[in-house]
Amino acid sequence: MWKKNQWIKLFFVLVVLSFPVAGTSQEKANTPEAKGTITGSEPAVLWRSPEDIASRNLFYGSGGKQNEPRPPFTFLNEDLDGTSPKFNVLAQDEVKWKVKLGPEARSETVASRFLWAVGYFADENYFLSNTRIEDMPRRLKRGQDLVEPSGLVHNVRLEREPKGKKIAAWKWRHNPFTGTRELNGLRIMMALINNWDLKNQNTAVYVGSDGGESEGSQQTYMISDLGASFGAPGRARWWRGKMSSGNLVVYSHTKFISKIRPEYVDFMAPTQPVLPCAMRLPFFGRLCLGWIGNHIPLADAKWMGQLLAQLSPDQIRDAFRAAGYSPQEVDGFAKVIESRIAELNKL
Repeated sequence: MWKKNQWIKLFFVLVVLSFPVAGTSQEKANTPEAKGTITGSEPAVLWRSPEDIASRNLFYGSGGKQNEPRPPFTFLNEDLDGTSPKFNVLAQDEVKWKVKLGPEARSETVASRFLWAVGYFADENYFLSNTRIEDMPRRLKRGQDLVEPSGLVHNVRLEREPKGKKIAAWKWRHNPFTGTRELNGLRIMMALINNWDLKNQNTAVYVGSDGGESEGSQQTYMISDLGASFGAPGRARWWRGKMSSGNLVVYSHTKFISKIRPEYVDFMAPTQPVLPCAMRLPFFGRLCLGWIGNHIPLADAKWMGQLLAQLSPDQIRDAFRAAGYSPQEVDGFAKVIESRIAELNKL
């Protein structure tokens, strides 16, 4: 054990010494800059006032029952982006869907519903406990163990192909909404669901359509990957053998608000490794996202709390029922969400 600990300490010393600490290009990259811009003439939209929160159907989400996936599905190609195994399929009505396998299928389905409920844009996601895919290849590069020889897959998320065109990813630190109540509200939502994987690659700007909820063309800003939610508030829990998403035990034992000050609130999610982030080590760059949940104006936190408070217990539970969780899990997750909403409304 002593030798093991010494090797671990030596490894971190070498990592620290192998990267510059200050006065480097990495430090320059972390210096505040002007707000980012996205090429295009359409108006940019991050949030739309959800006047019908209390009547929104969180079981079906933004797509509604009318846009449910219609089997049978035919395999098109494998998608190797991200860490979760995925592939694209074509439904009988000629609609294309992205199928995600693994533990993130459930958590992403739920997360998309909560964002949509309070006015943010979200993909049309549906969860299927069982479905068969025609023309599956003999072997996938990822997730082969999750597909039966007959093409049957279990517990998958289907994401409808966006109607608009993706033109870019947007940056959390620099974007047209920096400093606004709406962006701060989105930061709070990420803490609410414990979404720790907030790298810029998981965002998207679409032009041409926002899913059919309004007329005209616009630049729609949204988060394109919400899978790393409802578990630990940071990647570090992986190192302890804990699943990073959809884990009720872990999620229910994490703290929501870390500090309340006269004008600002700090949230626990996302967490970050303190030493590497303090020293701005490039190797840990994608993990140093704790600032997203910190220093949020108290007024903006109260605003988001008021929006979330309009959700009924049934609506909250419907979001988890939609992802195939057991009745016990549905009730457990819902109680955590309700507790966190109550915390916001006590500020």
